[in-house]
Amino acid sequence: MRILITGVGAVSALGVGVEALSEALEAGQSGVVAHPGSAEHGLAPCAIAPVTQPLAAGMPPAQRNLHDRHSLLALEACAQAWTQAGLPERAKEPDRAAVAWGTGLGGSTSMEASYQQMFTARPPRIHPYTVVRVMANSAASHLSMKYQLRAAQLAVSNACASSAQAMGEALWLLRTGRADVALVGGSESLLHVGSLLCWQAMGVMAKLDAAAPAESCRPFDDARQGLVLGEGAAALVLETEAHARARGARPLAELAGYGHSTDAVHLSRPDAAGQQRAMTMALQDAGLRPADIGYVNAHGTATDAGDAVEAASVAAVFGPRGVPVSATKALHGHLIGAGGALELVATVQALRRGRLPANAHLRTSALLDQLDLIQAEPRALTAQAALSNSFAFGGSNASLVVRV
Repeated sequence: MRILITGVGAVSALGVGVEALSEALEAGQSGVVAHPGSAEHGLAPCAIAPVTQPLAAGMPPAQRNLHDRHSLLALEACAQAWTQAGLPERAKEPDRAAVAWGTGLGGSTSMEASYQQMFTARPPRIHPYTVVRVMANSAASHLSMKYQLRAAQLAVSNACASSAQAMGEALWLLRTGRADVALVGGSESLLHVGSLLCWQAMGVMAKLDAAAPAESCRPFDDARQGLVLGEGAAALVLETEAHARARGARPLAELAGYGHSTDAVHLSRPDAAGQQRAMTMALQDAGLRPADIGYVNAHGTATDAGDAVEAASVAAVFGPRGVPVSATKALHGHLIGAGGALELVATVQALRRGRLPANAHLRTSALLDQLDLIQAEPRALTAQAALSNSFAFGGSNASLVVRV
């Protein structure tokens, strides 16, 4: 059974909407900016990729009060995707419509606020909606209510693979006949001092490039120093081919394959064999050979070990320099649980526009022996299928195949 993508939406540091995302990626325009840090908390100056556009401006305060920032981001991206798909305001057949949503840290902004209230307010007063803002299924719950999606609610929290896995599980849900349409994707917002301190303490955040803050994240470059945290959301509408055709929908692409593996090796050290299994399973699920893939959107976090391990796993599947590769996190930051969704939308857009984004800020790389890294300028697409990787702490690997 073919599962079609009929709508896409995105909000990130590169702007609101999928065209803004695509144009920025093609132009090498960065949404990464300098953060001053916090001497009070011991946070060094760093780089982040924030969403600067206002969210839910027209939402009544009483309703907005129920949302963490990441669920407001989710609503924005989903409104774009749902509208593009041409679906009615609410699902026509709610019992045949599902939601699958990924987030790594859920309502961490609201959790941070609760700690601040606990230590600064006298007497302490925690916001009464903290629990429903923080819970990992908060965004999925809001989406199910807004669009009346009653067939299933999947809330996936699997670190950096969260939204990729949510989309893959939704693919299988539709194939098994449990639903005809699914709203899928992910959202994340964790650009607050507590979160930044945690990532800084782990030693995986890039040092701020004071001379050029926008270039602080450099995936696959020899001088890479680590990731830059971003925030945002991305959404896709998936439909069975029969459902889409019956209502005259115009498909954008096909979500053709999904592979998910677990390293079972280490909490934070990636494993090439586990990544290779995920990519191989995704290709098999799509019924494609490595030679059929014209582009790999790499996980590419710009950590020393992460990029090297991914280079080895991609080369093992596709052969040394066997497929064009780029990582877009250099420009929109690492959205953690939402990264897989944003990067799949970017991949769908690259296929539709016929232009593959380059690796921004790439100057020299010893990994060029293994990877055909797209450099300097976008490259013309020469195939109809692409693969997107999302690899997570905890050893969870998810790969998705799309084709046009």
